[in-house]
Amino acid sequence: MRVLSVASEAVPLVKTGGLADVAGALPAALAPHGVAMTTLLPGYPAVLKAVGKGKPVHSWPDLLGHKARVLAASLGGQPLLVLDIPALFDRAGGPYGDANGQDWPDNWQRFAALGRAAADLAVGQGFDLLHAHDWQAGLAPAYLRFLHAGKAPPSVMTIHNMAFQGHYGREIFPKLGLPDAAWSITGVEYHGGVGYLKAGMEAASLITTVSPTYAREIRLPEFGMGLEGLIASRGRRVRGIVNGIDPAEWNPATDAHAPARYSAASLARRRTNKRALEAEFGLEPGDGPLFIIVSRLTWQKGMDVMVEVLDHLVGSGGRLALLGSGDAGLVAGFSAAAARHPGRIGLRIGYDEALSHRMQSGGDAILVPSRFEPCGLTQLYGLAYGCVPVVARTGGLADTVIDANLAALGAGAATGIVFTAVTPASLADAITRTIGLYRQPALWKGLQRAGMKADFSWAASGAVYAKIYQELVRPA
Repeated sequence: MRVLSVASEAVPLVKTGGLADVAGALPAALAPHGVAMTTLLPGYPAVLKAVGKGKPVHSWPDLLGHKARVLAASLGGQPLLVLDIPALFDRAGGPYGDANGQDWPDNWQRFAALGRAAADLAVGQGFDLLHAHDWQAGLAPAYLRFLHAGKAPPSVMTIHNMAFQGHYGREIFPKLGLPDAAWSITGVEYHGGVGYLKAGMEAASLITTVSPTYAREIRLPEFGMGLEGLIASRGRRVRGIVNGIDPAEWNPATDAHAPARYSAASLARRRTNKRALEAEFGLEPGDGPLFIIVSRLTWQKGMDVMVEVLDHLVGSGGRLALLGSGDAGLVAGFSAAAARHPGRIGLRIGYDEALSHRMQSGGDAILVPSRFEPCGLTQLYGLAYGCVPVVARTGGLADTVIDANLAALGAGAATGIVFTAVTPASLADAITRTIGLYRQPALWKGLQRAGMKADFSWAASGAVYAKIYQELVRPA
């Protein structure tokens, strides 16, 4: 089965979030199940540099007002197609905005071109199915539906985060090359403008999201971001599949970034990593728990609540190493706490992949107090590394972490600490619980080992995706 996956980012070529991890991992995860997946990416400078010349395999004299071509290359040994439109993608800055963090004003055109190219290639190159990821690829299923009716293969629309929808004014509709029939509530129209994610959700044969709990949550107004009615209307055509992690990349027994490598049978070696992490963050060495945070500093991630409980964390005997960036007010709040508690709170503003590995290998517990979390990956890394997750009961966090209640502890099934309300009081209580468990070494090692035994590789999730593709391409 030949599948065309279209995304705005994919590791190792370009990454701003979890979408890139999924898009980069899926081809290899699906290969054992008889699925040959080709990934289509925009021709950002970093992508073109990585693939070299590539082989031209298709061109358009006019794709939304620009000459365009597609180059064939490879990504991690899997087929890759690159949409080369220099006027739209060959520019300094990030994939979605400039060096100052301002969105490119022509993002509507950049990602409409990506969607149109994907639809044309899916039909013209004989793919069996098109898989679109997030709003940036949302118009691909719509172009299939409205421009290739009768010839279009089935399509899957994956929502990685419902909060990002790609909504633009009505004035762009005539420039998209879609027929008038597409301007409707069951087409691309959304609140008087064009909704890219909404268009993909309407047109796709099936919708997936990145955890079963999130698939249920987005049917509710507090999580559906205005699209809960559409989700509800699709019924069983909405599925939740938990993301996986790459055990070759995230494995404490082989991690080249960790000062000391270890396994569930040699947890004592983590002490070397903890001491190195304390030194790297300028923290006082000690026997108390070392909490870590690797996160965007945003409201969604509950970081405003986290700021409120930092004094409690330190006062209870904990220390904190934080790696992240985001809202300026939250950065200021964490910085002020670090100034109040020198040697107890250490910050690194920004992102560093190697440092995130060292933090997972040396931290005792990772804090993930998200208000909503479609899947989450940092808690999966924590489980794999024996860095016990402390998470809010939402989305993929609820699906992947088993709370250390009395029954779960007694059965040896507990893998972390789960709390319900994202409030200062609830988070402070979770931290208190965590410190109490940490002070009971036998119980704590049980939590670590149970988490490290859990299988969150792509093997299981890849099989589920392959089954869905089969269901759509060759229905019973």
